[in-house]
Amino acid sequence: MPQEERKTLRYRVLRYTPNLIRDEWVNIGIMLEEFQQLEPVGGSRRAIKVIEEDREFARVRKLHPNADVALLHSLASEFEILRSMTGEDMRKYFAKLESTLSNALQLGAQRAVLAEDFNAELARLYDTHVAPPARAGGSIVESTRAWIRNKLKDVFQRHRIAGKLRPAVHVDEFTHLGDPFKFDFGYRNGVRGYIQSVVLNRDAAQAKVLAYTVESIRKRVPSSEFTAVTEAAPAPGNLQQQFISKLFADQNIRIVPMNHVELFAEELRLKLQ
Repeated sequence: MPQEERKTLRYRVLRYTPNLIRDEWVNIGIMLEEFQQLEPVGGSRRAIKVIEEDREFARVRKLHPNADVALLHSLASEFEILRSMTGEDMRKYFAKLESTLSNALQLGAQRAVLAEDFNAELARLYDTHVAPPARAGGSIVESTRAWIRNKLKDVFQRHRIAGKLRPAVHVDEFTHLGDPFKFDFGYRNGVRGYIQSVVLNRDAAQAKVLAYTVESIRKRVPSSEFTAVTEAAPAPGNLQQQFISKLFADQNIRIVPMNHVELFAEELRLKLQ
């Protein structure tokens, strides 16, 4: 990667510290800022990514059984305001945030990093510092959405399209205000495209949510295209997997099993040129 293509970014880890006396904490988020030395102060780009998945909250509860889960669940919606902010308003929000964080929420030391793409680096830092680690012994459960999503990130990076994909795409503009559903990735190139990881062995309920979301989006933007990346191809004799396959076929949701994602990424690279 050419050095001149990289940007200087600054990040801080958001920590949850339920007991200040014991000085024990768990990382729950990443705050990232693009350092633009020649730009006005208000022109800097900033974002916060915090825990939102059940397994992430479960990890916090395991480490801190008396954790204020309601507070932690509120953070994602609290930071939603950033989606409508730009420039000086965003700078003021972050300045106020640092001075008003509760005692249980603290920001770690600021660190600098060089990166080519802001969103990809935010996701990488989150995976490195916040996301639950792989299970002991190096084994990774290959039947979770997080596993599929992380594999996709690696593939998209290798095919040099990560910077052209938007992570964690909200859909409440198409469904209802406050809808927490987010697509893993989204893109635009003449049409809107959305990519979602789906576990066939576990996600029948989530598959129905995905189908409803796709139907809602297509009512507004009929040309949108959707891809579900699964741990494997639907098994012919598995009733649940066949149910999900039929559900997706009815909504014209393409299924791409993990053993075909390299071809899918290359196809996407050509489409997004």
